[in-house]
Amino acid sequence: MAASDAFVGLGSNMADPSTQLAGAVARLAALSKTELVAQSPFYSSKPVGPQDQPDFVNGAVWLRTQLTALELLDQLQAIEQAHGRERIRHWGPRTLDLDLLLYGDETITSERLTVPHAELTNRDFVIQPLLDLDPQRRLPDGRSLASLRQQCPDNNLQKLNPVARIPTPPG
Repeated sequence: MAASDAFVGLGSNMADPSTQLAGAVARLAALSKTELVAQSPFYSSKPVGPQDQPDFVNGAVWLRTQLTALELLDQLQAIEQAHGRERIRHWGPRTLDLDLLLYGDETITSERLTVPHAELTNRDFVIQPLLDLDPQRRLPDGRSLASLRQQCPDNNLQKLNPVARIPTPPG
């Protein structure tokens, strides 16, 4: 199988969010049949949905993988579980949220997976990290991320400094 470029969104607002994201990036970099191409800076943003929770830290990674989209989704969910992810409330607080945003130029609609991610175009905390990774990237339907970013609702996005470094993957 030829490798596909996959873009994964990262989010956390519990248990030291920047550390959660850095740990997730390390695990993603260590996935079999997968290479970490690039990591975006991390950003803070207001939560989507219930406002009675801490702000989020978000980012994205660019992977080149030989895993299928569903195999990659399984790996993302396993990493979330390893970070103690609990699905208690829709759009509620979480230790780690990993979303498969884009997978090659594919459009996927299945019971388990929608690619491009269904809410991608409405979230500056998703589009901006993707632009940091690849300013020329377009969605499978041809829309540019740059034009979508200009139309996207403002979610008080703030770049965090310094950019988190990728830690060595755990044993």
